[in-house]
Amino acid sequence: MVVDGLMVCRWDQGIFEEMHAAGITAANCTVSIWDDFRETMENIASFKRWFDEHDDLIRPVETTDDIRRAKDEGRVGIIIGFQNLGAVEGRLSYLRLFHELGLRIAQLAYNTQNLIGAGCYESRDGGLTELGREVVSSMNELGVLVDLSHVGKQTSKDAIECSTRPVAYSHTCPAAVHNHPRNKTDEEMRFIAEHGGFVGVNILPWFLRADGEATLADFVDAVEHTLNVAGEDHVGIGTDFMQGHGADYLAYLRSHQGRGPLITPLPDQPLKQTPEGLERVSDFPQITEAMERRGWSEERIRKVLGENWLRLLREVWGA
Repeated sequence: MVVDGLMVCRWDQGIFEEMHAAGITAANCTVSIWDDFRETMENIASFKRWFDEHDDLIRPVETTDDIRRAKDEGRVGIIIGFQNLGAVEGRLSYLRLFHELGLRIAQLAYNTQNLIGAGCYESRDGGLTELGREVVSSMNELGVLVDLSHVGKQTSKDAIECSTRPVAYSHTCPAAVHNHPRNKTDEEMRFIAEHGGFVGVNILPWFLRADGEATLADFVDAVEHTLNVAGEDHVGIGTDFMQGHGADYLAYLRSHQGRGPLITPLPDQPLKQTPEGLERVSDFPQITEAMERRGWSEERIRKVLGENWLRLLREVWGA
């Protein structure tokens, strides 16, 4: 059982074929970041069409049973996910509608402040707003996993304490490995795990090393550190694969609301999107081989590759 906690690729048949070839059972696939309500609806409509056009490769996932069915059927389960709740536009009725259309994982904020809370690049983090608390409560009720990967420290702490269900950092790296504003401290990772939550470790080189010259071994080092901090039952993988996107997309992600000035400047040299040894989605099996070379037990590898994700999603989504 292999579950990727977040992918934000340029979705097309080629990506679906690579996911299938890599043996990925299910993945949280981003359909909304800076998109408004209408744009997000169009993105979901595209996936609905792809489910029909590529039904030999992919299938929708709304329950953990759907993930098991994907495994049995030899297809890749697609979990509809948001990296920002801006598309809800402050309306809980929109959140409920998106859930009916398949939304199962949603990040509260992406890098900057929105109506719900603060992102990790804000100089002042005032925590969850009152609307944010209502949103978390509604997500708990609906069975949508609260994702805090790009959220500020206080907003993250508030959400963990406010939520009645476990929450997640679906794709992050340890600040102890590289002190970056997007990474999480040992204290933060321990805190989310103590509340039943989860940490998915991502592969992006500029979060793994200050020079951005990361390798697959650096990624496994980060996973190992996270296991030591959060515990073997609370860690998985959220690659953040961006395959198919170029530098213009990275600038879009790092801009304010996708349209304004850059939140952080882009470097002179292009940022590498993947570590050496894990260049493409189809290279995913290299992760398993790297873990085996470390002498990890089969039980630990199974947990990190997918069983921990499956347990968490069952707790959040229900039966």
